[in-house]
Amino acid sequence: MARPRVNRQRFAEYALVLATLVEALVFAGVAPGFLSVANILNIAMSVAITGILAVGMTAVIVSGGIDLSVGSVVALTGVSAAIAAAHGVPAPLVLLVALGIGLATGAVSGALVAWARVPSFVATLAMLTAARGLAFIVSDGRSIGGLPSWFAVLGRSVVLGVPGPVILMAAVMLLGALVLTQTAFGRHIYAVGGNPVASWLAGIRVRRVTFAIYALNGVLAGLAGLTLASRLGAGVPNAGNQYELDVIAAVVVGGTSLTGGRGTIAGTLWGTLFIGVLTNGLNLANVDPYVQKIALGVVIVAAAVADQLSRRWGEAAA
Repeated sequence: MARPRVNRQRFAEYALVLATLVEALVFAGVAPGFLSVANILNIAMSVAITGILAVGMTAVIVSGGIDLSVGSVVALTGVSAAIAAAHGVPAPLVLLVALGIGLATGAVSGALVAWARVPSFVATLAMLTAARGLAFIVSDGRSIGGLPSWFAVLGRSVVLGVPGPVILMAAVMLLGALVLTQTAFGRHIYAVGGNPVASWLAGIRVRRVTFAIYALNGVLAGLAGLTLASRLGAGVPNAGNQYELDVIAAVVVGGTSLTGGRGTIAGTLWGTLFIGVLTNGLNLANVDPYVQKIALGVVIVAAAVADQLSRRWGEAAA
């Protein structure tokens, strides 16, 4: 049964930690105020939503798939939760609305991938466009405001100086790490990503595992959508635009292999932080936004090349 290659994975994680620290030191020298407490909290807040989404995306990519729909699902669940709250629906039910819609979108994508044999790229690309369209339809193309005061608690609360979304991201990442490393379901995810045929021969119900991965990823997208809407104080139909690219970038930079079978939540955490520090530092250094996009593209390509080289070296050593 396929398992994460711990030594090589840990080496990559340590290298990413070092790269993030070096990156932070460089920006501290060129951007005054970079290491201030306020800016560190700003970085943490900026990566909170991406971090929540990245947990589910890590599982999807480890299984050998991809999910392009998460940004649109964030928008759909955000406006749906805001509409429910604006109409007097109690907080627990609003949470269920967001998670339920996220679950439904993930279940549709999972069913298409697992049973209809639609490539994950195509299935989730279709969900991307459909969810974004639904977000504009249910909101009439406008932001949903006028929300009760409790709606802002999830996105704007602060506990012991730490923003609520950051605490939520940490909790989701911890739970995701436990699932991937300490449960049979997590081992099955690695196995399916490493070799689905061998997994099926070993008795793993590959289709059910695949379906469950996308469904759970949808739930996390629903949670992220509610958190973002709470932070904004409104349901915005064009929210989450291009989030899928940021999330995939964080997961890939964190060492998760695009070919499946390898990746950790710890690596994803550092990949998320690396990109967050990079974006924040370049902003403080007044680097042109278009140059920032080029820099991010270079980082993603470098991570993909490193993954391919690592895989080839591993095959040569085997």
